[in-house]
Amino acid sequence: MTLKSDHPLLNSLNPSQQEAVLTTEGPVLILAGAGSGKTRTLTHRIAYLIAEKKVSPFSVLAVTFTNKAAGEMKKRVLNLLYGQQKADFLLNSIKGPTFNHPDLPVIGTFHSFCVQILRKYLHLLGFENQFAIYDDTDSQILMKTIMREQGLSTDRLNPKAILSHISGAKNALLTPTEYAKQAYSTFTQTVADLYPIYQKKLSQNQALDFDDIIMKTVELFEKEPQVLADLQERFQYISVDEYQDTNHAQFILINKLAHKYRNLCVVGDDWQSIYSWRGATMQNILDFEKDYPEAKTVKLEQNYRSTSIILDASHSVIAKNKKRTDKKLWTNKEKGPKIQIWQALDERAEGGMIAAEIQKILLQYEAPSYRDFAILYRTNAQSRVIEETMLRYGIPYRVVGGVKFYERKEIKDILAYLKLIVNPADSVSLLRIINIPPRKIGSKTLEALQTMSRHQGDVPLLSIIQNLQTMAGNKIELNEGKTVTLGQFVKLISVMQKINHQYPASGVIKNLLEESKYKEFLLDGSTEGETRYENVQELISVASKYDKLEPGLSLATFLEEVALISDLDQFDDRDNAVVLMTMHMAKGLEFPNVFIAGLEEGIFPHSRSLFEPNELEEERRLMYVGMTRAMERLYLLYAERRLLYGDIKCNSPSQFLRDLPAELCESNDPKNPLAEDGIIMETEAKEGILANYFGKINQQSGLKRIPVENEIEFYPDEIPDPVALVDQTEGFLTGQIPNFSQGDRVRHRTFGEGVVVKVTGGILTIAFSNPQIGVKKLASSVAPLKKIKN
Repeated sequence: MTLKSDHPLLNSLNPSQQEAVLTTEGPVLILAGAGSGKTRTLTHRIAYLIAEKKVSPFSVLAVTFTNKAAGEMKKRVLNLLYGQQKADFLLNSIKGPTFNHPDLPVIGTFHSFCVQILRKYLHLLGFENQFAIYDDTDSQILMKTIMREQGLSTDRLNPKAILSHISGAKNALLTPTEYAKQAYSTFTQTVADLYPIYQKKLSQNQALDFDDIIMKTVELFEKEPQVLADLQERFQYISVDEYQDTNHAQFILINKLAHKYRNLCVVGDDWQSIYSWRGATMQNILDFEKDYPEAKTVKLEQNYRSTSIILDASHSVIAKNKKRTDKKLWTNKEKGPKIQIWQALDERAEGGMIAAEIQKILLQYEAPSYRDFAILYRTNAQSRVIEETMLRYGIPYRVVGGVKFYERKEIKDILAYLKLIVNPADSVSLLRIINIPPRKIGSKTLEALQTMSRHQGDVPLLSIIQNLQTMAGNKIELNEGKTVTLGQFVKLISVMQKINHQYPASGVIKNLLEESKYKEFLLDGSTEGETRYENVQELISVASKYDKLEPGLSLATFLEEVALISDLDQFDDRDNAVVLMTMHMAKGLEFPNVFIAGLEEGIFPHSRSLFEPNELEEERRLMYVGMTRAMERLYLLYAERRLLYGDIKCNSPSQFLRDLPAELCESNDPKNPLAEDGIIMETEAKEGILANYFGKINQQSGLKRIPVENEIEFYPDEIPDPVALVDQTEGFLTGQIPNFSQGDRVRHRTFGEGVVVKVTGGILTIAFSNPQIGVKKLASSVAPLKKIKN
């Protein structure tokens, strides 16, 4: 192919990008690596079709996943075609959808595109074209109504969980009848029973839910072939962005539309496929060349974002995956600084190291600002300590994709309970939680209680409720049920006040979760519920730092500290701020400086992926996404121990770290315990920066290389003192540590025989002879271990 590098739509592109733009006929797979300019390539290709190939804009379709991405793509295409002034005029003059605009290509999300088709043709399926679109809340209300009508308890069966299964069925294009054939449990059978009723109710309400929009469009194509034929004739050139994120329904939709002319261009990167949990099927992009044997594949491998060191390190991580296409990113940018792999004592030290490095860079270099830094983590629960650290250091930050830790509803609920326990006069906190979990105390009752409080001289509401039956002038009429409910609430607070004088802060919260049934309220079977519960567990981690104080004082001190942290959050300029986000949220973004925190087994990779190869490969792709957000500097951090979800974890460093070539990395402290094992030096086997630690077991043990278990073992009745763990230099009080040395043979009462590989303070790394057990890290002060004489 002769490249026309002097063409105005080509002269700013590299040879691979030009090849992608010039390949206008037939199916095209553009494998676009991270930072390789895929959006530029796609928009230039669309503009080239219209300007140079004289394809009617009316015949061009481009779909992506977000309104933001669609809007940016539309703006760029129009700028290339008409110049910025006319493009702005066109964009500003357009009112409503551009589906039928003769001079504009159709560029939008999957759902916006399908809605326009359904608005015109849905009557053919027996619906009104002017249908309503139900959001999640609407769907939940409808499902709760159905469940009540069917005599099903929404306390026992979570409507969100049921709707989640129905959503999965729709994404797989399974009708109620087809889903029922696959029901495999009591729960899925219940879903199968409710699915057709739910669809009937939607129909009665002339409504579609979000998943129906795609599914009904596919159904329309199948039942009305003329509609499909008309759309196939119209959209002769189709482009799909982020193809690796398509689900089965979207795959079928696009392939039906492209069937006649087969001018389908898909752009994506299987290495960045990280959304299987919401239905995405990476196999769609992997099988594109099978689905379209005549397809031309173009690889965009020149990276414009990251240094060569970051690219090489990222490649070494993703290369371990078996299911992937083959490509190798390269860059003309400078080699750049080495990747920093930092070991921290705990999560607070981790946060401090990040904050100190941010301040150091800002002092050393003139150009950087706070917005040039991103801190990435696997789960939202990890943000709490980082947020606290940013506040202590006076560093402005913003949390993307979620509210700040102490502003999350579940955290505010628990804190309101705790404040009421400590201060019964706090009526604001009472009003927040009197119906959380739901107690069916209506607004009229609460208004009457507040009126009585005012008439009694602003007596605290808790006192009003406590003395409701005996108070003079009581004109509130309550039925027996509400009287009992209010009495139970008063009793709960009274019980918790007694517990506050018996337990430290973390114990009070744990008791509160059970006594108030708030734990049951959170764990409703949904993913969101699990996340909220994890956040509450993280709050317990904070509270446990005050457990050495006496009961009563412990909780009061904890609440005071939390209040001070919250009060320091006074930063208004959210643009010039360090960005905190999960790695899922970071996809598509870039920052000069990136910190990835919490690189420990069981955290990242997530614990649920450790025994599922496909899930582990997705975790590895997520690591690749995180690393390739960095433009200049990349920091990877792990902690020796971490207070997370209310427990002390002493997990091994993430297995992803062992994939990094030693010559590309530096450790923050050559004297750290891992360095003593040669961790930060290239091994003889040249297997990576952490190869010794993970696989090179003491040669004298005679043990084969076996996997490392993800966390230190503690037993429920033998959990070591958290303050001792935090405050003692060696990790545990010296008197508690049995005399174990590297190379000792030991026997564990549960795991059997093994060999001590390393001793770090009071933490033993032991390789057990049973390959099913593998390598574990145990606390020597509590683990049931005995030495075995050689």
